[in-house]
Amino acid sequence: MPSLPARASYDFRGHRAIVTGAARGIGRAIADTLAAAGATVHGFDVDIPEDYPYGRAAVDIANGAQVHAAVAALPAPPTLLVNNAGITRDRTLAKMTDEDWDAVIRVNLTGAFHMTRAVAPLMAGTGFGRIVNITSINGLRGKFGQGNYAASKAGLIGLTKSAAKEFGRKGITVNAVAPGMVMTLMAGELPPEITAQARSEAALAALAGVEDIAHAVLFLLSDAARAITGEVLRVDAGQYI
Repeated sequence: MPSLPARASYDFRGHRAIVTGAARGIGRAIADTLAAAGATVHGFDVDIPEDYPYGRAAVDIANGAQVHAAVAALPAPPTLLVNNAGITRDRTLAKMTDEDWDAVIRVNLTGAFHMTRAVAPLMAGTGFGRIVNITSINGLRGKFGQGNYAASKAGLIGLTKSAAKEFGRKGITVNAVAPGMVMTLMAGELPPEITAQARSEAALAALAGVEDIAHAVLFLLSDAARAITGEVLRVDAGQYI
């Protein structure tokens, strides 16, 4: 369970949020922080536990029909969407298989498209919506051994900007958060040289935690960011610079 602030920074009472990849890691932190701020949270994940404390749906977001059915089954249209779900299949391009490439693109990019296509028109119908996509600094700079992941996250930035243009006049903002290395439980299992490299790149002494990503997401979902759209907010302890 991520360490979260005792007091919510924003008031999301009356809002209905979908968070993809919500069962663990960054997605769970975002779901927890939104719930603490008063939102009704629905977690979409391909493998979500039965004791998940919020609304839950087992959804493969790479499958457009599943996404459509899960969104249609919600008791009320969502006002907030966080496209967080993502996977990695790291290999150099010369060794990458078609399946390695396709799997990452399907989940990380096509999945966000499926979610946006299903949810944004519902938001447009009410004249209000907030969408935040979780991209990566590697979508901005590339990364050795992550050509598929970097391409999917770069594509997600393009999707963010296009959706911001298409839905802005409907009252919907669309932004992205680009984490660097985030100290999740999964990151703690990486070879020490990987985290050491990330620390050497960072301008700050500590790398970001899941709560740092969650707080950035809540800002972009909040009325404090109502005039911000089509932007990419890096939360990376200064790795990119």
